[in-house]
Amino acid sequence: MRMLVLGAGLQGSACAYDLLQHPGVDRVTVADLKPDRIPAFLRPLAGRRLALLKLDVQDRAALRAAMGGHDAVLNAAPYYFNLEVSKAAVDSGVHCADLGGNTEIVFQQRKLDAAARERGVSVIPDCGLAPGMVNILAAEGIRRVGEAEEVKIYVGGLPQHPEPPLNYQIVYSLEGALDYYTTPSWVLRDGRPTRVDALSELEQVTFPPPVGALEAFHTGGGISILPWAYEGKVRTMEYKTLRYPGHAAIMRPIRELGLLDLTPVKVKGKDVVPRDVFIAAVSPKLTKPEGRDLVALRVDVRGRHDRRAAWQLLDYYDEARGVSAMMRTTGYSLAVTGLMQVEGRIAVQGVRTPDEAVPFAHYLAELGKRGVEIRELV
Repeated sequence: MRMLVLGAGLQGSACAYDLLQHPGVDRVTVADLKPDRIPAFLRPLAGRRLALLKLDVQDRAALRAAMGGHDAVLNAAPYYFNLEVSKAAVDSGVHCADLGGNTEIVFQQRKLDAAARERGVSVIPDCGLAPGMVNILAAEGIRRVGEAEEVKIYVGGLPQHPEPPLNYQIVYSLEGALDYYTTPSWVLRDGRPTRVDALSELEQVTFPPPVGALEAFHTGGGISILPWAYEGKVRTMEYKTLRYPGHAAIMRPIRELGLLDLTPVKVKGKDVVPRDVFIAAVSPKLTKPEGRDLVALRVDVRGRHDRRAAWQLLDYYDEARGVSAMMRTTGYSLAVTGLMQVEGRIAVQGVRTPDEAVPFAHYLAELGKRGVEIRELV
């Protein structure tokens, strides 16, 4: 197998690292505008099986040329490239998976279904943690309970040792996180897709020690198109982000004061985007190179007659390899999906989301081999 990974950032590098642990992978190419920015844990692997390629994803001809000779492209570039990468993969006749991140783009990717089937390839958006892992768990829970009444999904990337005032550290793009704090979330209410305000409907969710009590609130994008896939079939479905208690009480007034706005304001005669200033000001304080993270996840599906299916995950920074929990749960998930596409374990062709295409048991087993242990709750 020959695999192309787009993006030399944290998630792309974690994906490439995982692929290189697979004996059936002959070569991994990591392509990026700055491929040399790969993290320390990947550098020793550069050589015969790991190639670094300088590539501008916006260069359509170069993108298609890079896909030549590969069996699959695993896209960890920013979400706004997902549609064009999917089109290039279909044109090139290679399988494609990405990390999602934007529901509207996924709907556009779905329109490539006929072309992908004609070329005999599989395109799977939303293959990270959320969306991705949680979608696969939710779909399995719905299958198990039969007539599902309620699906509740909670996910958070958190510091193991929180520090005030936000008790948070950057575990992926801060710009992306702020998008989720400002974009309405789509949920199912009475079986119909409904928009709710981000950072709203706060509730407490308790995990085993040492994590303990966390707060959960609505954020956008975490389950992608699931509300439309299960419209009229499930009464209630919602996704909430997990943070340490008190986080939302700080972020809500920051948002309401306009500090996360994208509309420029005049500052001493110059146009300034408030969010850009906020990111520039807080990023150094929230970037903790020595910080250790964790990922907390719970998916709870309840049906009629008290039928229930639920799963929980607590994953931690890999001290031995220097791979964060967010990278393990997101980048490894992308790698596992790409391997299943090439190996034929994902038999469907065309454009399908993970809940439709990824075999549940094999997916969990593969993550378990990597130490990402999703525990079923009784």
